[in-house]
Amino acid sequence: MIVERKSIPKDWELISVEDCFDILDNQRKPLNESERNLMRGDIPYYGANGVVDFVNEFLFDDDLILIAEDGGYFDEFQTRPIAYKVKGKAWINNHAHVLKAKNGYYQDYLFYCLEHKNILIWLNGGTRVKLNKGDLEKLPIQIAPLPEQKAIAQVLSTADVTIQTTEKLIAQKELRKKWLMQQLLTGKKRLKGFSGEWKEMHIRDVAKEVSIRNKSDKQLTVLSCTKYDGLVPSLEYFGRKIFADDVSTYKIVPKNHFAYATNHIEEGSIGYQGLLDEALISPMYTVFKTNGTVNDIFFFRLLKSHPLVYQYQNRMEGSIDRRGGLRWDAFSIIKIKLPSIEEQTAIAHVLQMADKEISLLKAKAEKLREQKKGLMQVLLTGKVRLKID
Repeated sequence: MIVERKSIPKDWELISVEDCFDILDNQRKPLNESERNLMRGDIPYYGANGVVDFVNEFLFDDDLILIAEDGGYFDEFQTRPIAYKVKGKAWINNHAHVLKAKNGYYQDYLFYCLEHKNILIWLNGGTRVKLNKGDLEKLPIQIAPLPEQKAIAQVLSTADVTIQTTEKLIAQKELRKKWLMQQLLTGKKRLKGFSGEWKEMHIRDVAKEVSIRNKSDKQLTVLSCTKYDGLVPSLEYFGRKIFADDVSTYKIVPKNHFAYATNHIEEGSIGYQGLLDEALISPMYTVFKTNGTVNDIFFFRLLKSHPLVYQYQNRMEGSIDRRGGLRWDAFSIIKIKLPSIEEQTAIAHVLQMADKEISLLKAKAEKLREQKKGLMQVLLTGKVRLKID
């Protein structure tokens, strides 16, 4: 993909990466073990995918930009490089190119230019590419006059700060929700107005297995069970068909039923089907339903909690045939403690409100990211010019 000179403002330049950056890949000097141990943990460590673990350390002491070298580090759509700002001293591994702006160019502006580039189109690449130094050097960069570079970078930096502030708030809310779950689902913390004893019982005391085969071959939505998101539409979630063409042997999961991956529940792969009247799930899953004596939302949270997942893991490891997974007979005798149905409902409401708050913040963050993309599209191409005093 060639960027034409006529597509940018007359007072802008069209140059290449090698014109405005020094590429410092050849300055990598690995430290010896004693030097790494001396500084390990005190300095952030970066790879092409952001902050990572220690592998192939090289120490830099400067403000730099990193850009992915290996196609495996490109984003999930594999259309743009993952570029990162590095401020001050940092470890950097050998899976990222290391760039520093030359005199006369504003580094923050150049960072946003790289962040905005569609590398795969430029390289005419496939699903995986190797962005070697030679290709990187030839990458075209559209350069605004220096005062405009600084103004554009300031606008985009402000957008980044707003996004980061929202993401930090999301992280805080998620930590608070985690704490609430740890406290409320175990009875360590009681909601106002509740004080009765929690009763110990088995899962089978409040639920029973349900096994309805899809013998009439209904063409229903096929679900998969994920570790974090529970039951999700398989085709929509994975973006491709991973289930069989013949679904006549699949199990039907009616609304308000639970399902877990029999062979993988030790990862917490359990879900609640609360959206569709009926759906399908692989015959490798176990399906069950509560008997009306518990609040389903509370019960679902309890089943996903760390103490219960720990029990799944222990029972899976202790089984004679590990491949047999955790079947209903073994799953249903797990002991749980339950408060009154009223307290269950109150706890479920608190956790649902926490979820809603996080969802709204995530939607806000996504909207902010889209707004930033729009700003980049017009500001970094000169379609919209900023007024420079």
